[in-house]
Amino acid sequence: MSDYSNISIGERIDGLLRERGISGSKMSTDLGMSRSFMTELRKGRAKGINAETAGRIADYLGVSVDFLLGKSPTPKVTDDPMERELAGYLDELRNRPEQRMLFSATRKATREQIEAITRMVEEMQKG
Repeated sequence: MSDYSNISIGERIDGLLRERGISGSKMSTDLGMSRSFMTELRKGRAKGINAETAGRIADYLGVSVDFLLGKSPTPKVTDDPMERELAGYLDELRNRPEQRMLFSATRKATREQIEAITRMVEEMQKG
């Protein structure tokens, strides 16, 4: 991870995006925020950010709001295996459109339907 001490929120966001291989445009689209606002924020021209927006960006980038705002020197790191697993799933959903498609298609499915789909995918992977 890069050194994030003594830098602006825009510089933090840019660094985190680079580390994660995500474009600012993709983040704007994924978060449903205007690209112009995100550009202004990343260039340091935005005058402020509300708590909800800070929370959404921090969640998207996988860091704490305190870290994003420069109030904590290190991002939130957890030793909880469930949190790490969930973070991995979120990364998959962010970075793989086919995973988002599968998740979206099964959102309203019953447990039995999801289990059947899982078995079908497992069989397909066997060849």
